[in-house]
Amino acid sequence: MDKLETIRVFLEVAEGQSFVAASRKLDLSAPAVTRSIAQLEHALGVRLFNRTTRQVRLTDSGARFFEDAKKILEDLEQAEAAASGSYATPKGVLSVTAPVLFGQKHIAPILTEYLEQNPSVEVRAIFYDRVGNILDEGLDVAIRIGHLKDSSLYATKVGSTQRIVCGSPGYFDKHGVPEHPEDLANHEIILASTVEPSTTWWFESPTGKISVKVSPRLYCSQNGTAIEAAKQGFGITRLMSYQVGDEFQKGSLKCILQDFEAEALPVNIIHLEGRQANAKIRSFIDLAVARLKANPHIN
Repeated sequence: MDKLETIRVFLEVAEGQSFVAASRKLDLSAPAVTRSIAQLEHALGVRLFNRTTRQVRLTDSGARFFEDAKKILEDLEQAEAAASGSYATPKGVLSVTAPVLFGQKHIAPILTEYLEQNPSVEVRAIFYDRVGNILDEGLDVAIRIGHLKDSSLYATKVGSTQRIVCGSPGYFDKHGVPEHPEDLANHEIILASTVEPSTTWWFESPTGKISVKVSPRLYCSQNGTAIEAAKQGFGITRLMSYQVGDEFQKGSLKCILQDFEAEALPVNIIHLEGRQANAKIRSFIDLAVARLKANPHIN
């Protein structure tokens, strides 16, 4: 087994934390995988894994080698892509992630437009309301809401969004419009847990921060459920402005307490530094930046 194949075996074992899983994925026998790792450890003069009957974990030396090995294979893939022309023509599988409602409302239309323009590309759309590691999860492009912490990522700001409190006109006609955050204590509350998981809601004013303890009667794990309940007039909820832009335009929901909300959060498209030249990624980002910067719901 050559060195590159040995590195591929090592990466599969490290990522799957299993010799057996690596053998299945690579279509190799379990003894072949074990021999390959043993040969690599002998060549390097270090132990790469701590092994027990139940667990396979990288040693400190193994963890350092993992990062270097990952880059070696990525550089090789880029060189092969450049030679084959995939850096000039978009092709292959593109993985894109975004928050659920943002993906459904604002990214899905861009993806279908992109696929129509690029017949040699397939797309994996992965929408979830958590911040994953795009390198660890093998993703190409991510839409992130909020301030970025990882400086190793390339980022393009395409807009902004903020938390807003809203309800239906019918609800406000019946129960009145809160004029101060403290008034929320006297209203029916719908809690969208992915946006505002706490029952203590924080606001800002010229005199400082304001905390309000709310008593939700409806807890929603999905933002879409909170939107529908609010539209039906059940109560007041707190969401991100991009999630209800259509409802504001149609008049089915009304935003309140804007003067007490915190500053807007940036919306960024991010990707890994080592992949910025790939045509499938570059062409998608160019399209997404143009469409999202023109999107009135995040600007």
